[in-house]
Amino acid sequence: MKRGYFFTFEGIDGSGKSTQLKRVADSLQAKGLRCLVTREPGGTPVSERIREILLSPDNKDKIYPNTECLLYMASRAQHVCEVIAPAFHRGEIVLCDRFEQATFAYQGYGRGLDIGLLRNINQFATGGLIPDITFIFDVSVELSQERLSSSGKGRDRLESESTQFFTKVRQGYLSAAEANPQKIVLLDGSRNIEELTEQVLNVLYEYIGM
Repeated sequence: MKRGYFFTFEGIDGSGKSTQLKRVADSLQAKGLRCLVTREPGGTPVSERIREILLSPDNKDKIYPNTECLLYMASRAQHVCEVIAPAFHRGEIVLCDRFEQATFAYQGYGRGLDIGLLRNINQFATGGLIPDITFIFDVSVELSQERLSSSGKGRDRLESESTQFFTKVRQGYLSAAEANPQKIVLLDGSRNIEELTEQVLNVLYEYIGM
């Protein structure tokens, strides 16, 4: 059976990655392509329960960085085994809102945990499954905060972090893109929504041979 494809969408909170993922999924499905849309943390009943713990504002300042890391990895392990890997092996296109690069940026650069250790734990959690391409939508921390403030919804535990934290997370994403340009596509998240969608689709279509 032909393998599928696995594409991930990343960026600091307010980067527009989730909007782009939905637009790309709609375009792929309109062409009759089998497409699975999922997210992290989450994607399965167990993983969604872990998401509630991780993002609840009630847990602000109550979760230690190493605990946070392991909860994310536990959610990912369940997610890969139950949803992502089966869809991939069925030949579907999997689009995931956040994956391993979020761990390296948020828990690595943001929390200061050892990147090498995070890679090893991630390898265990994913069974070695890695994205074909990761799209990182880069915006300034200032624009990120403006978008979060104008969204009209309350901020979750991660969204409530400091400007300094998000500055470090953003640097983590930029460093990843610079280190691995073959696998990571860095996009200017402040650009026009339609233009960004077209950029992503052009990369995807070329990769899957359309």
